[in-house]
Amino acid sequence: MHYTVGWADLLAPWRKLSPAVLALLVLLAVTSHLLRALRFYDCFHPLLQGRFPTLLRLTVFHNTANNLLPMRAGELVFPWLMRRYFGHGLVDATARLLWVRLLDLHLLGLVGIWILYLGHPSWAWLGVALGWVAALALVTALARAHASPLAEGRGGRVRRVMAQVLAAVPACNALLARLYLWTGLIWGLKLAAFAILLRHFVPADSWRVLAGVIAAELSSVLPVHGIAGTGTYEAAAVAALVPLGIDPTVALAGAVNLHLFLLGVTLLLAACAPLLPIRRD
Repeated sequence: MHYTVGWADLLAPWRKLSPAVLALLVLLAVTSHLLRALRFYDCFHPLLQGRFPTLLRLTVFHNTANNLLPMRAGELVFPWLMRRYFGHGLVDATARLLWVRLLDLHLLGLVGIWILYLGHPSWAWLGVALGWVAALALVTALARAHASPLAEGRGGRVRRVMAQVLAAVPACNALLARLYLWTGLIWGLKLAAFAILLRHFVPADSWRVLAGVIAAELSSVLPVHGIAGTGTYEAAAVAALVPLGIDPTVALAGAVNLHLFLLGVTLLLAACAPLLPIRRD
């Protein structure tokens, strides 16, 4: 950054960003974290009933680890803290987290289809979107159908773990719908905040900016993630923006500033999390 853009030029646009707008974007990002905790609260209910502040503390630490540790190593923090704070089993906590991550990836895929529609309008994308939704319904149905037979059959440790993973699928369609709604709200707020901020640094159509945000976020969801996302986050955003006609230098500067915002919010919440009480009853 020092040699290609220069730190002075990189940070200069921040002075033109209204403090009120910046405060709104931080509020949107913080609210998305609150909704993440509500999603887990719904997923693990009634185990966590009455212990939401502790779960919020856990969620913030989990997200901080995800954003700072490489190669998705931060995901290991979630089952560890679930056992530490709530005495929950490691395998079941990990299994439920996997299903939540599946919903995250599915929703991002759906948003990606919408972006493709905005870039190249066609009714064909509606068929692709319906097929994508049907794929989630099929995976859920297959998991429910095979969970009990796998658990009842004889086998080794791998079979038992697979049975627990399948058993962690949302037990009813109502719960699945609620979790997907939480997922939509979480990502809707986060993507809105990030797209508004990135557009401040990268003057382009909304769908192009959103494509860059989605690519950057996918780099942190998939297991290809550097320490604190350094390099990989920016590379993913640039890889999406440049083919859409954005100058590489402008795209890189925008991606770095977006990443600085993400890390800033992450560290702010991490500093506040220890103030939340721990209740282990």
